[in-house]
Amino acid sequence: MFRILLIEDSPEAQKLVTSCLGQAYDLVTASTCAEATSLIRSGQYDLILLDVMLPDGDGYQLCSLIQNNESTRDIPIIFLTAKDSLPNKVMGFSLGADDYVVKPFDPLELRARVEAKLRRMTRKKEASEIVQKGDIQVNIPFQRAYLLQNGQKKDLGLTPIEFRLLLYFVQRLDQVLTREQLLLAVWGDDIHVSDRSIDTHVSKLRKKLAPRSDYIQSIYGTGYVFSIANQPVMHAERAVSL
Repeated sequence: MFRILLIEDSPEAQKLVTSCLGQAYDLVTASTCAEATSLIRSGQYDLILLDVMLPDGDGYQLCSLIQNNESTRDIPIIFLTAKDSLPNKVMGFSLGADDYVVKPFDPLELRARVEAKLRRMTRKKEASEIVQKGDIQVNIPFQRAYLLQNGQKKDLGLTPIEFRLLLYFVQRLDQVLTREQLLLAVWGDDIHVSDRSIDTHVSKLRKKLAPRSDYIQSIYGTGYVFSIANQPVMHAERAVSL
């Protein structure tokens, strides 16, 4: 369940938001900037609903603090305020807010806006966790890699070491990687692994990539490079209509 932080000092607004979101989401409420700051530091949230006028400060300053913090900057923020002038809206969006809802608001509209933001956030997160280069797709959370061919997706059945190798390769497309770089990235510096052992693992990985074995190319005297240049794509792209 998504967790939402509502930063709002009006009991009436808190009650209204709770009535339209409380059953579908884990809704946490803060009435002041100080309380909100403490909750943000101690917990994780998927979205923030933020009032501008708060007893101990204003939402614009709090929004700026959230946006400038690396651990919270990606949390979508929706302003929920009675300040309806164009300069106020411009200020909110310029500080990084994702949406601006003016009070009084329709509960159904607020819920629809919240759902839209969370859907986009989820799609963006999923996209960042799946890396695709040419006909090779790597699913990072599930530690799986696939070959895309003729509209089919084949699980390559990689070992943990082979998966880490492939992930390192695909994230560094067209970069020449030395055996030492591969060693440190995949095995770490606490394990002694010979160049021959690295070559053996790369060779096994290449066999599993067939018929895309040529994606991994040997660089004499140096190491390897993962490249899809001049390689015809085997999987068909689906047309997208807007």
